[in-house]
Amino acid sequence: QVKLVESGGGLVQPGGSLRLSCAASGTGFSIYTMGWYRQAPGKQRELVATITSDGSTNCANSVKGRFTISRDNAKATVYLQMNSLKPEDTAVYYCNAHYVYLDFWGQGTQVTVSS
Repeated sequence: QVKLVESGGGLVQPGGSLRLSCAASGTGFSIYTMGWYRQAPGKQRELVATITSDGSTNCANSVKGRFTISRDNAKATVYLQMNSLKPEDTAVYYCNAHYVYLDFWGQGTQVTVSS
């Protein structure tokens, strides 16, 4: 069992930056593929970025060059650095831990990009 707690969301102007954090409790953090997903109002949840246990990353085309995912296994934390934010990045951002058939989700953190 893994519990995930996201933090770092908020209101930011277009072009601004935010850093999301997801702290995990429980055992075996380092073996999980960690990911960030987001869900905007009226839309399906979509993948933002993932990072595997060996540090390989993948991100959606819509955020490439602007968002960076990273992890600190010693702190059992995964991060999402978001730069050059756009209004269309507005969504609830969720942290995910995945291993084989196991999936755990955080409660989400709201990111609003608006002037």
